[in-house]
Amino acid sequence: MKTFMAKPADVERKWFVVDAAGIPLGRVASQVADILTGKNKPSYTPHIDNGDFVIVLNSDKIVLTGKKAVDKKLRWHTGYVGGLKEVQYGTLMEKNSPRAVEKAVKGMLPKTSLGRKQITRLHVYKTAEHNHQAQKPETVELKGARG
Repeated sequence: MKTFMAKPADVERKWFVVDAAGIPLGRVASQVADILTGKNKPSYTPHIDNGDFVIVLNSDKIVLTGKKAVDKKLRWHTGYVGGLKEVQYGTLMEKNSPRAVEKAVKGMLPKTSLGRKQITRLHVYKTAEHNHQAQKPETVELKGARG
C-alpha cells in the first residue's frame, strides 16, 4: 500500500468561522493553527499547503488565564539603537485584540515560507460581524471551550 501524498492541484479550500468568546487565547490559537495547516484533514501532507480559511470572531472577548494579562508581554525591536518595545498582553487585548490573536496563531505555524503563506488565510474581527458571507463559511465548535 502506498502512502497518499496530496498535490497542490488537489487542494480544496473551505471557509470556517470560529466564535472565540470566552475561550482562552492559547486554545483558540492552537486549534485555528491546525485548520490553517490542514492537520484537521485526512489528506494532510506536511510539505503541501492544504489548509483552509479561518474567520475568528469576538477577539475582544477572548480570555487570558492566570496572570498573563500582566506578566506576559509582546516584544519587538524597531531596528534602531535602544529600540526594544514591549506591551503587556492585557493592554494589547484592550487596544488591538486582533493583533494578539494573529501573533498567537503565527507563533504556532511553521517558521518557513509555507507558514507565511498560511497566515494570510486568517481573518480576525473584534466583533461578531464579518464581510465573508459570500464564501458560505461553516461554523466550527472549538474543543475545550468553556461555557
